[in-house]
Amino acid sequence: MRHPLILAAAVLPLLAACGDNRPNAPAETSPAVTEPAPGVPENASAEAAATEAGQTAPTPAPGEQGGTDDWRAVATDGDAARLTRLDDAWREALSEARAAGFGDELRTLGALVDPNAGQAGRLQPPPGEYRCRTFKLGKMGETGLGYVAYPAFRCLVELTPGGDLILSKMTGSQRTRGLIYPDGDRRLVYLGAQAWGSGETGFPLYGEQPQRDQIGVVERIGDNRWRLVLPFPKQESKLDILELAR
Repeated sequence: MRHPLILAAAVLPLLAACGDNRPNAPAETSPAVTEPAPGVPENASAEAAATEAGQTAPTPAPGEQGGTDDWRAVATDGDAARLTRLDDAWREALSEARAAGFGDELRTLGALVDPNAGQAGRLQPPPGEYRCRTFKLGKMGETGLGYVAYPAFRCLVELTPGGDLILSKMTGSQRTRGLIYPDGDRRLVYLGAQAWGSGETGFPLYGEQPQRDQIGVVERIGDNRWRLVLPFPKQESKLDILELAR
């Protein structure tokens, strides 16, 4: 994928993330699945163990995922359909979180949970390290809490020699890595895949393990602040939000 950015010369060292977004935030754990995916321990470790493992991103190859800048040429039909239901995901997830008694928490988050908060201009997060937080809204079926907020993690944005813009969530028991594609003047599209537990040191590519695949939108919601919004993720919730801040 070719982005009109100056190629980055190197990736900066990762910064250690710190601080909880609220008292007694739960530890992130790998999602429960009907059948464990190949190579995933049945009892994946939580955030602390994964952080201790010192996960690092693989060296990206030029022209990943076919070297195209059109996410539609890469996304599966099912994931593309998820993206068309983004408004539904916002509405249902916010409603369930409020019904579960988390209205005050949502009000505190402000623009982060405002479906219309995306701003035009400077859409691409610059390469470098970010402090990132994960929020899960709504329930999957009858399971879930309606709202879960996790402590801070470490994220990294890379620009490869091939011109691909890559976002990686480096710590936690649910990590992710994928490409950011252009999509209009107010948002970008993310296609990536998750790594689960401390036993995995790399990341699957999008499309290799459909249960791990993710699709979402990247939006700028302030100065040096972005969010990745994942509608109807395949585990645990109706909407996932990854906040990125510098």
